[in-house]
Amino acid sequence: SHRRLEHAKLDVGVALLSTHRLIWRDVKNHECCIAMPLSQIIFFEEQAAGIGKSAKIVIHLYPVPANKEPGPYQHSKYPYIKLSFKEHGQIEFYRRLTEEMTQKRWESTSLSQPIPTGTSPQVGRKTHAVGIIGIERKIEQKRKETDKNISEAFEDLSKLMVKAKEMVELSRSIANKIKDKQGDITEDETIRFKSYLLSMGIADPVTRETHGSGTHYHLQLAKQLGDMLQAPLEERGGMMALTEVYCLVNRARGMELLSPEDLVNACKMFESLKLPLRLRVFDSGVMVVQLQSHSEEEMIASALDNVSDKGSLTAEEFAKLLGLSVLLSKERLLLAEKMGHLCRDDSVEGLRFYPNLF
Repeated sequence: SHRRLEHAKLDVGVALLSTHRLIWRDVKNHECCIAMPLSQIIFFEEQAAGIGKSAKIVIHLYPVPANKEPGPYQHSKYPYIKLSFKEHGQIEFYRRLTEEMTQKRWESTSLSQPIPTGTSPQVGRKTHAVGIIGIERKIEQKRKETDKNISEAFEDLSKLMVKAKEMVELSRSIANKIKDKQGDITEDETIRFKSYLLSMGIADPVTRETHGSGTHYHLQLAKQLGDMLQAPLEERGGMMALTEVYCLVNRARGMELLSPEDLVNACKMFESLKLPLRLRVFDSGVMVVQLQSHSEEEMIASALDNVSDKGSLTAEEFAKLLGLSVLLSKERLLLAEKMGHLCRDDSVEGLRFYPNLF
C-alpha cells in the first residue's frame, strides 16, 4: 500500500479495515502505522489492473480542517489515497469497505466523534452529499420511506378487518330483529332488510363455536349450503365447480372462513339429508356441486344437441354457448363421449368433439 504524500516511501505494508478506521501498517516495522477515520471518506472507486500495473482502490477524502491535530504528514497536494494491491485481495477489500461505508457503524457508537471538515454549517443551508455516499444516502432514505408506507398499509388493513367484524355483528343484529319482529318493522322493510343481508353475505354463518365439531357441525353446514347455493346454481346452469363454490361461500361468510375439508364433508351429506343438491366427482377427479334436477341424461342431451347443431365444438366454444366455465364444459363433453354419443379429434389445434355417427 502507499499514500502519495510528497512521494512518501510507504511502499510495502498491510491495509487493515475496522468499523471506524482504515489502518496502514509497515510490513517490516509493525510500530510504523497510519490510521484514518472512515468518516473522512467522501467516496472511493476501483482502478483495474493493466500491463505492468496492479489493481488499485482510490479513496477520496474531505479537506483537512484547520484545527486538525498534527499528524505524520502536515501537508499534501493530493486529496486522495491509493491502495495498490500487488498480490490480489482488492475485490474482498472493496466489498468490505463498501459494507462499512453503507452501515456507518462509527455513527452509532460512543467511540466515534464527528470529524470536522473545516467548514462550519450555516443555518438553513442543506449539505449535499457527493459521489457514492450521496447515492447510498438516497437509497437509505427511500428504504425508510418504503418501510413507513408498508407499516401504514398494514395499519389500514388491521382497521379494515376490525370494521368488517363490526359489519358482520351489525348484520347479525339486524337479522335477529327481523326474526323476532322487534320494534315497528313493516313487512316491506323486512323484505328489504333480507335482500340487503343476502347481498352482503350469510347473516349468521354456521361455525364450530356455535354448532360444535364433527358430524353435527357438518350436518348444519350442509343445510345452510343447501339454502345458499340454490339460486347461484340455477343462474349457472345447474352446476358449479367445487372451487367456485368454496370462493362463493367464504365470500358470503365474511370473517368466519370455511376450510376446504369442512366444505367437502358438508357437501357429502347433501344426499343423506335429501337436499336438492348433489356432490359429483367426474372421472378426471374434478368435483362439482349440481342440482338434483340436473340429471346426467340432460347434460348428455345438451352436449349432443349443441355439437350436432354446430357440427363440432371445442370446450371453449361450448363454454361460451352455455355460459359455463371451460373446465365444466369439457367434463360435459367427455361425459357424452364416454356414453358413446360424441367422438373426438385431438390434434395440434386442440381437442374438438364431433357427433358419433357409428
